[in-house]
Amino acid sequence: MTDMATQRFNTFNPADEPGAVASRAPAARSGVVDNAAQPIGVVLEIAGSGSQVALDVQRLNECADDLDPSIALAGQVGSQVKIKTSEGWLLASVRNQRQDRRESGGILANIDFMGEGREEKLTGKIHGFRRGVTRYPIPGALVFPATTEDLRQIYASDGRSAIQVGTVYPTNDIRAGLYVDAMLGKHFALLGSTGTGKSTSVALILHRICESAPQGHVVMIDPHGEYSAAFRNTGVIYDVGNLQMPYWLMNFEEHCEVFVTTSGDDRQEDADILAKCLLKARSKNRLAESLGKITVDSPVPYLLSDLTNMIQDEAGKLDKASSSAPYMRLKTKIDEIKGDPRYQFMFSGMLVGDTMADFIGKIFRMPSNGKPIAIIDVSGVPSDITSTVVAVLSRMVFDFAVWGREEKTRPILLVCEEAHRYVPNEKNADGSSVGRILSRIAKEGRKYGISLGLITQRPSDLAEGVLSQCGTILSMRLNNDRDQAFVKAAMPEGARGFLDSIPALRNRECIICGEGVAIPIRVSFDNLEEAKRPASEDPSFTELWRVSGGEEDRVERTVQRWRAQGK
Repeated sequence: MTDMATQRFNTFNPADEPGAVASRAPAARSGVVDNAAQPIGVVLEIAGSGSQVALDVQRLNECADDLDPSIALAGQVGSQVKIKTSEGWLLASVRNQRQDRRESGGILANIDFMGEGREEKLTGKIHGFRRGVTRYPIPGALVFPATTEDLRQIYASDGRSAIQVGTVYPTNDIRAGLYVDAMLGKHFALLGSTGTGKSTSVALILHRICESAPQGHVVMIDPHGEYSAAFRNTGVIYDVGNLQMPYWLMNFEEHCEVFVTTSGDDRQEDADILAKCLLKARSKNRLAESLGKITVDSPVPYLLSDLTNMIQDEAGKLDKASSSAPYMRLKTKIDEIKGDPRYQFMFSGMLVGDTMADFIGKIFRMPSNGKPIAIIDVSGVPSDITSTVVAVLSRMVFDFAVWGREEKTRPILLVCEEAHRYVPNEKNADGSSVGRILSRIAKEGRKYGISLGLITQRPSDLAEGVLSQCGTILSMRLNNDRDQAFVKAAMPEGARGFLDSIPALRNRECIICGEGVAIPIRVSFDNLEEAKRPASEDPSFTELWRVSGGEEDRVERTVQRWRAQGK
């Protein structure tokens, strides 16, 4: 640190400055340093989004013993500091530290500017805090520790509707809030490695949203059946036993994913036959007659037997030179699915009636009747059509919003757990329709009142651009370097100091930045009551392997369910 800077540390006292008021620098108690009033460093360089500062090791050690946890962490990576400007205070986050080789006892640190607030003349406190910087400090400006009281003003709600999800690190009592409209209006993503408390954190946020909006409309895709336990009392649970999703809601692309099994030129030939026969089958419905002209994508009910008969009839019209193999392939696949009990939740003959309005009403919770969330448990869906089922549900959300533009807007939140399965990057892409519809919702959904929540432990496996469409990112601990780099690229520059601490986060801690918060914050999530937690806790091997009894009956019951495919 320069001699001049050292000299200023030794001589500067806010109470001695012209116009200072005694209350700004409370008297020290019997020789105890008032750490909040004494600087800890000086600004060396200024850039557009950040700065380099020199910190005094002796002052940092003095602050480390302070009773205020915010002051005790002053100058450490991820902590907040404040810089005096002519208009008030500028708040910054410490990104990194290194020893100043030119000066013994000196530390150089890079900081990222977060926002600014005005100063109350009588007390010196920060008020009117807002994101962004309009007036920069100059080199030589003094750096002070941010106190818990400062952070209380900074993180105070600005009057917008918010939900409280935890406490702001490193304080014990400052509540962390998420601005619901801003977070949902521009999508959000919650990221975290397995075992960091991700599922419980998702359940906490959704519970808070449902409590603040009991007439809301939330649809959650649950691939592992974890969330049924969490929302049994506050939501409606749908699985293969009661989903009853009509097959005719699929559009042509989704029909091809289920019924067409070939690839290359054969796939195109099979698809052309299916398109022709599917349109004819849909056209037989009385509803089609009342609508006039329909397309192969129109959600008009049809009988699967009509479709197979159409395929059989078309095959019968072939001349001897033509092969009937494509027709037989299609008919065989459709008959196979019709007869397989695993597909009965979707391809049952009982689902031929026009139940589209009823299905939309129950899935989208319209009306919600005090249970605003629908959990769609797809763990029992056969793996070869899981992505198609998710695609149909996602597209229904989008199409409903598009065709409902003339009505009063009823926003819908679509939450997709294990999002990297359904919106994979180019390397893992399989060309499925679910990736295209979720990418479209990410890009266009907010125009129609659709909010998308993506939950994943592998953000680097997500499609490029999808994460950048999420206005609010909640990142829990990520152990993989590639995932960390991917998240850093998607987050705003001002959050860099926070992002470097992602690998060091504890369980149930996260970094939140973006539209849902005033400035980036590190949050320790609240504890969730046992009855509201998802069934995602890891089994205790040591406890479970100490007890015995009932294994034979357990095996018998499991085999029964296995053979009956969950029935």
